[in-house]
Amino acid sequence: MTEADSRPTRRTDPIAAASPEPIIDLAIIGGGVGGLVTALALHARGIRCTVFESVQALKPLGVGINLLPHSVRVLAGLGLQPALAATAIETAALSYFNKHGQLIWSEPRGLAAGYAYPQFSIHRGELQMLLYDTARQRLGESAIRVDHALSDFVDRGDSVELHFTDHSGAARPAVIARAVIGADGIHSAVRRRFFPDEGPPRFSGYMLWRGTIEGVPFLNGRTMVQAGHTRQKFVCYPISRQLADAGRARINWIAELPVAGDTPPRQDWSRRVDAALFREPFAGWRFPWLDVPALFDATEAIYEYPMADRDPLPRWTHGRITLLGDAAHPMYPIGSNGASQAILDAEAMADALHDSGFGRTGVDPTEGFSAYERVRREATAQIVLGNRAGGPDQVMQIAEERAPSGFSDIETVIPRTELEAISAKYKQLAGFSREQVNR
Repeated sequence: MTEADSRPTRRTDPIAAASPEPIIDLAIIGGGVGGLVTALALHARGIRCTVFESVQALKPLGVGINLLPHSVRVLAGLGLQPALAATAIETAALSYFNKHGQLIWSEPRGLAAGYAYPQFSIHRGELQMLLYDTARQRLGESAIRVDHALSDFVDRGDSVELHFTDHSGAARPAVIARAVIGADGIHSAVRRRFFPDEGPPRFSGYMLWRGTIEGVPFLNGRTMVQAGHTRQKFVCYPISRQLADAGRARINWIAELPVAGDTPPRQDWSRRVDAALFREPFAGWRFPWLDVPALFDATEAIYEYPMADRDPLPRWTHGRITLLGDAAHPMYPIGSNGASQAILDAEAMADALHDSGFGRTGVDPTEGFSAYERVRREATAQIVLGNRAGGPDQVMQIAEERAPSGFSDIETVIPRTELEAISAKYKQLAGFSREQVNR
């Protein structure tokens, strides 16, 4: 978890903290994927920064995520592709099935689809620790400060005064920064300051249950599977290169169902639940290539996560402060785009600040922040809205509506040209068509 308000703290007077430290060029609030990649990208362009993370110690938490080729291009440029390839699965295919296990659509992915960069499926915690270790090595230990929860900040015009507390709620020394990037997640304290009436994340009405388990490889051992339809969905894919090399699979799975009520628990990865909460609707999902209920039953730790996002904002930048990643554009986990878009933000941010001359004496961040926002805000807003409409997953709902009892020939239900068009449209929207990535 990287949200600055991820835990209760004892009320203190942060302004009464010790005297501010010497001024720093740029403070990144949040040490998640977006924050750490931003730090690495800025460092690569000669811009000094310091990351402030609320948790006491970064640990390999979470479940699986996908890194699409456009985000892998960014990570490869930072020299991380060999390390990713050593731990992640190089995804070769994405396949959609109906609730009966019949194939609707399958397409190659990554290098298998002719991209210049692979698509990786990886444990979020392993990615996090790779980024963290690399950042400490390149930027120095003092540039990554854990146990620093943002409690307050004051825009002084020529700088920003930041106040933090530790895990006990005690005030830490204030920090003065020339610029601030809020990369502190869907519950961003930075965002809340500028949009105090926004309220909690926008709940979709659907709950996700997620887990990982060691098992037998399915299909070709490198396929991401999605099955079902809008009202009931199952997703799974392998995420461990080491197990794959040994003939096994670390399977990351997600079950999704609508739930009653409109006030879900807070989004985090710590709410463990029992499979009995959601197993029954999937009881008959025993496909030739995977036994879904058996997968649930064999998983030791299952986590519940409300599917939520936020409405696109009219602006991200407020003087010397801006937003990035889930703090700027939290989106439904559809189309494998959440982490990838944060990584693209990081590249755009580093390029914009470098091109503006930020980091040199007398240059403030406003020009760079504005350029970054022009590149990223509208693009990510379209993805947020596109994911609400189902993104590429809509092919499953179309099959459900047209052939709820199944089919003998998918071409009679959804012509291949229609399936190809849906896939191509989303790739173009999210910025990872082959032409966009390989240019």
